[in-house]
Amino acid sequence: MSGISTHVLDTAKGVPAQGVRVSLERGSNGAWTRLADAVTGDGGRVAQLLPAGESLAAGSYRLTFFTAEYFREQASFYPEIDIIFEVHDTSAHYHIPLLLSPYGYTTYRGS
Repeated sequence: MSGISTHVLDTAKGVPAQGVRVSLERGSNGAWTRLADAVTGDGGRVAQLLPAGESLAAGSYRLTFFTAEYFREQASFYPEIDIIFEVHDTSAHYHIPLLLSPYGYTTYRGS
């Protein structure tokens, strides 16, 4: 099944990051169109970010993680994290994990 999913792990605490708000947008001609908003569940996951009936199209996508909200009870350095990536194979599934701490983050193309 094609689509876009994410998984957020809090590496400082060693647990999934529950309750992180995530926004998905598609880019076209220098502008971004919001496709969906979601919040990570108990396991730190959002299994499908594309709305029902929305097809995965080739092009640029941006995931925004609203981390200031997640770290509201402690200091953190990045209030938002944007991850921009390219979709080439519309039949594939794109899983974008985020490893998060108050002062750093890492991402990669997952499976």
